[in-house]
Amino acid sequence: MDDPHALPNDRRMMAPRAYPASLAGSPPEMAEPRVSVVMIFLDAARFMEESIESVLAQTFGRWELLLVDDGSTDGSTEIARRYAERHPGRIRYLEHDGHQNRGMSASRNLGIRHARGEYIALLDADDVYLPEKLEHQVGLLEAHPDVGMVYGVTEYWYSWTGAPDDAGRDRPRKRGVRPGNLLPPGALLRPLIRDVARTPCTCGVVMRKSAVTAAGGFETRFKGMFEDQVFFLKMCLHSRVLIDGRCLDRYRQHPDSCCSTEAAAGRWERESELSEARHRFLEWLEEFLTEEAQDPTLLRQIRRELLPYRHPSLLPAWKLLAPFRALKARWNRRLRSVRSGP
Repeated sequence: MDDPHALPNDRRMMAPRAYPASLAGSPPEMAEPRVSVVMIFLDAARFMEESIESVLAQTFGRWELLLVDDGSTDGSTEIARRYAERHPGRIRYLEHDGHQNRGMSASRNLGIRHARGEYIALLDADDVYLPEKLEHQVGLLEAHPDVGMVYGVTEYWYSWTGAPDDAGRDRPRKRGVRPGNLLPPGALLRPLIRDVARTPCTCGVVMRKSAVTAAGGFETRFKGMFEDQVFFLKMCLHSRVLIDGRCLDRYRQHPDSCCSTEAAAGRWERESELSEARHRFLEWLEEFLTEEAQDPTLLRQIRRELLPYRHPSLLPAWKLLAPFRALKARWNRRLRSVRSGP
């Protein structure tokens, strides 16, 4: 029986071709990088070295690492410069003029502008790659030259603490999309907006630089929260997307992450859905859907979600119904997880 939640796909994922030995493990002086890993950081000294070492441990050798400093003050600048000095030609240090703090989107764009590779990978300074990450996902892009982005399963990583209570908490992030799907441009847009599918984690993707450029890069008005969702919506509109079934990266869960600090500061609320950050995102999404002449039913949905922001008299009723909306969303995600896999 057909799955009513399955996404359209015009072709199943083919097995990637074997990666040439000359490209795996090549020393930097032998060839230009194929992959540019962009790692942005702001006061990330606690975890940064582990993240960098996970790139150095890759089985795929033709990479460069761009360490983009967003105005750090905690010693992570010195860590980044030290790695760049140890690995000239492979690791480069970048910063904004005057060591400014310009936000996550502007920092990612800076790294992308300086990237020499055909492919772009993203890695935040508190997350890690597993050793076969780049080799596997570059192999998929090599096997599918018409695909702009591949993303896989990312692990929510709790056990890094070593605490007994965290040992069994690691879990894959549900995506709501079957592994192996190869989706044409625009096919993911509606499922992502309706929360039928989840946007990838930044550490979960490898993309063609040409596709990133065609999508316009990151939106600099988003300095923190929702900057990744905005970018991935643009990518999914403009590019063919391949869904990978392997879990090759870890998204570290800790109280100093962007999501946790924004929630603690009251700028983002998971359950009520009423927050300054979400308001900005919905305003952008309305503008984006209008400019791209997308399905008017999606535009009406976004405008409904904007009602409590634009008409404060509706706030009490909206907040009263928030637990029911959250329960419905969790139930729908559980159903989609069963039907669509991880």
